[in-house]
Amino acid sequence: MAEPDATKTIPLGSAPRPTTGDELAERVRSTIAEQAGGSAAVRVSASIDGADIPSLELDLSGLVVPDAPPASRRTAVRARERGVVGKLSVEAHPVTVDGVPLDVTAEAENVPFSWVEGTDGSLAAELVEPTPEAPLVGAGRVAAPRTAVAAAVERRAAVLVAAQGLKLTKLDLDVTSQGPRAVTVAVRAQLRKGILSATATGGAHATIGDDLVLTLSDVTATSGNPLVAALLVAAKGRLQALEGRRIDLGAQLPRGVRIVDVQIEASTDTLALTGRAG
Repeated sequence: MAEPDATKTIPLGSAPRPTTGDELAERVRSTIAEQAGGSAAVRVSASIDGADIPSLELDLSGLVVPDAPPASRRTAVRARERGVVGKLSVEAHPVTVDGVPLDVTAEAENVPFSWVEGTDGSLAAELVEPTPEAPLVGAGRVAAPRTAVAAAVERRAAVLVAAQGLKLTKLDLDVTSQGPRAVTVAVRAQLRKGILSATATGGAHATIGDDLVLTLSDVTATSGNPLVAALLVAAKGRLQALEGRRIDLGAQLPRGVRIVDVQIEASTDTLALTGRAG
């Protein structure tokens, strides 16, 4: 019997599987605490009916997701049985990922999974990809403070420019809404190399059409400083190669996941993404 995919497996202690909702909820809580290093006392509510889970509610508020969660243990499979989560709901106000506090609300219906018992006596739930005949149905919203997103981008950018021998001293990120499915992103960075300093600017316009195809336009990256401009040449070439590129968002997903709507929000204080699958 094939080994479970570790990236889609949630360890749930030891076999046999739980027979009550309270027992299942406690196992899920223990798993999350172990994976997150006990960063928060998450709240879980569940019901169980044979191999199926009619309802599973997770409140991850206060959880801090570690940069490197513990590695999943690999084991041979002794038994596997399919089940369905009738209604799955997840909320977090917030959950912190890469230093960014995310406000999350999500719901899904009829989520397929398998109970997996290992030859070592372990128990896990293995997520099963939905199919066109049994597609994923659900909706969700993820929102974050602008300032936190900008700080995360600045941390990542500092590592990238350091590889070019530069030091990032300041980065300003501006995301402007151009409608429910379009945004303009502008970046202004202050760079230093030794005693010399310079400014680099860049930006792009992103639009998601009714066909859920993402198109990038007005892609720029430039600097008035000749040294910085020379270092930007390679990055600028890669960025400009994206000009006019059409990215089919739906094609990036499993066959049983069909996004029927997506909205981008860029308000004064918040950046948010809302989506619906059906």
